[in-house]
Amino acid sequence: MTLDLTFFQILITAVFVAASASLLGSFVILKRMALVGDALSHVALPGIALGLAFHVNPFIGAFTTLFLAVVGIWVLKYQTELPVDTLVGIFFTASLALGILFIPEHELLEALFGDIGTLGLMESIMSVLLSVGIIGSLIAIHKKLALSMLSDELAHSVGINNRKLDLVYLLIFALSIALGIRFVGALLMGSLVIIPAAAAKNISRSLHGFMTTSVLFGVLSAGGGVILSQILDVAPGPLFILTSTVLFILSLILRKLNQ
Repeated sequence: MTLDLTFFQILITAVFVAASASLLGSFVILKRMALVGDALSHVALPGIALGLAFHVNPFIGAFTTLFLAVVGIWVLKYQTELPVDTLVGIFFTASLALGILFIPEHELLEALFGDIGTLGLMESIMSVLLSVGIIGSLIAIHKKLALSMLSDELAHSVGINNRKLDLVYLLIFALSIALGIRFVGALLMGSLVIIPAAAAKNISRSLHGFMTTSVLFGVLSAGGGVILSQILDVAPGPLFILTSTVLFILSLILRKLNQ
């Protein structure tokens, strides 16, 4: 295995993207939005198609459609009182159909499964900086999110604007998904968010412990996936998912032993 600057660039980028996605995942699980997160990742497909068609960075196209989708979901949630998972399902199916229709066949595999190896240096730097921004934002609002999950009325009584908080949370969600799609693709992005957090929940005793362990599992899974991909000469995205799945199984065993 030959290690070069490109390898370390990919490793650092993957670790930061996975850390931010895994931290987000802890709140996704607490809010019981695991399936919503998986479905929302597919909303990026039309944006990827537009990016390819107009020769712009696929991240910009993905984030644009995700931004429009989460704002639409947020507005419709309060206008129609439909559950978020129902609204995401509507956007998911429409976006999936449009994405498959317009993405060129030779680009479809990368859009679905990702390829972090194609990231340039500036894209990697921006991914790291945006990941740090996601982590900082989630840490800044985590107490408000936790309180709103307990009770909207209680959160409102202490001055928390639940509607604004929901929008901020959904925008962070959209940004995290747009970043992760280059790593694992639209098809596996939900797993990037969910599996490390699910593993962390098996062995965590507190919110802060849950958040910290989730990030740790995400970093270990990303690092392990990238290193294995270098050894086996395959794409790192699927290996990340398999590595995080192994950690999830180990967490189940550890939980069983501690009972």
